[in-house]
Amino acid sequence: MDTSLNHIAIIMDGNGRWAKARGLPRTVGHKKGIEATKTIVRYAGEIGLKNLTLYAFSTENWSRPEDEINDLMGMLRFYMKGEAADLYKNNVRLSIIGFRNRLSKDIIELIEDIENKSKNNTGLHLTIALDYGARQEILNAVNTALASGSQALSKDDFEALLFTHNTPDPDLIIRTSGETRISNFLLWQAAYSEFIFTDILWPDFTPKDLDHAISEYKTRDRRYGGIERASQI
Repeated sequence: MDTSLNHIAIIMDGNGRWAKARGLPRTVGHKKGIEATKTIVRYAGEIGLKNLTLYAFSTENWSRPEDEINDLMGMLRFYMKGEAADLYKNNVRLSIIGFRNRLSKDIIELIEDIENKSKNNTGLHLTIALDYGARQEILNAVNTALASGSQALSKDDFEALLFTHNTPDPDLIIRTSGETRISNFLLWQAAYSEFIFTDILWPDFTPKDLDHAISEYKTRDRRYGGIERASQI
C-alpha cells in the first residue's frame, strides 16, 4: 500500500439502479450492495489500508419510502450482527459517525457494543457514515462551540468537534454509479481529497476496481495549493 494513501472514503451509490436494471426490487439491490461492502472491507484490510469510510445512509435518505427505510435498517442489523465476529477476528476497529437520535434503540445498542469491543483493534479503521450529513455535522460543531462559550476556534479546535475527530482527512474519495457530486459527504474533510468517479454500480464494485482507483490515485500530483517540485527548479 502506498504510504501516502492512508484513508479512502467511498460514496456507495447505485444499489437501486442495479436492481431496476434487472427488474428486481430495490431491496435486492441493497442486499447485493451489502455483499460488495463486505468484500471491499475485507480486501481493504488485506492490502493494509489504515482507514476506510463508507457512506451508508445520509440525513436526506430519511425522505425515502418507509418500507425501504425499514428494509435498510433491517439489513443494517443483520450486517452488524453477522459481521461483528469477522471484524474482531480481522483486527478491524469500527466507528459509526452521524446522528443517532433517529435510530432505533436496538441499533444504537448494537453500534455501541461493536465500537466498544473493537476499540483496541489495530488493523483497518472502518468508519460507517450513518444518518450522516456534512452540513449538519458542521452546524453541530459550531453550535457545540457556541454552547461552550467559545468566541473563536482554531482549525484544530474545530476539527476536534467533528464526528471524524479521530480519523485523518480522506486522501481519496470514490463515488460509484456515474454520479459526479459529493452529496453532503465530508465537506470539511474533503478540502484536499482526490476524487474518482466511476460508472460502476456499487453492487458490481470489486477489489479489482478498488485497485484501479488506487492506481489512478498514484498518478495524481497532490500539491495542496503549492506548485510542482520540478517547477521550483
